[in-house]
Amino acid sequence: MYSFLKVLANNQRNFIHFLRIAIFIVMAWIGGLKAFQYEADGIVPFVANSPFMSFFYNKKSPEYKEYKNPEGKTVQKNIDWHKANGTYAFSYGLGTAICIIGLLTLLGIWYSKIGLWGGLLTFGMSIVTLSFLITTPEVYVPKLDGDFPTPQYGFPYLSGAGRLVIKDIIMMGAGLVCASDSAKKLLSAGKH
Repeated sequence: MYSFLKVLANNQRNFIHFLRIAIFIVMAWIGGLKAFQYEADGIVPFVANSPFMSFFYNKKSPEYKEYKNPEGKTVQKNIDWHKANGTYAFSYGLGTAICIIGLLTLLGIWYSKIGLWGGLLTFGMSIVTLSFLITTPEVYVPKLDGDFPTPQYGFPYLSGAGRLVIKDIIMMGAGLVCASDSAKKLLSAGKH
């Protein structure tokens, strides 16, 4: 057991690099998906309800609810609405920004100053994402009407969208660990 603990302790730097690689994979994958219609449509409730981001769209919340495309399905009138809303243009820009943040974080393996920015931006992006838990109604299980109403709805019952958002608290912590590691390297090298 002692040797196992020693291996873990002696490889902290490698594990932090692994954390940078993991952030890059998630950011590149999620950011890259923002170029596809279904992903752009899927983020509309988050953006439309956000006081930090809703100004990027041309239409006001909750109008988007009438123009939801089910994942994997294309309804032309909904696509047209999303084009007029600015959904796709915003999604392309957001995806590019997410990919860049992931790349900056990854580059922290070799370049501490760049990695510091990547970690801080990962942390900041996570704050915005976690704010959706306050601003987006779709993150909680809705109260359903009918013969069998949902007994558990609203806070704290997270919907699929809410379960996706809450995971960003891990990204928030990971961003700080990466930023902290980069700051430590910069201070030890006397570059600040």
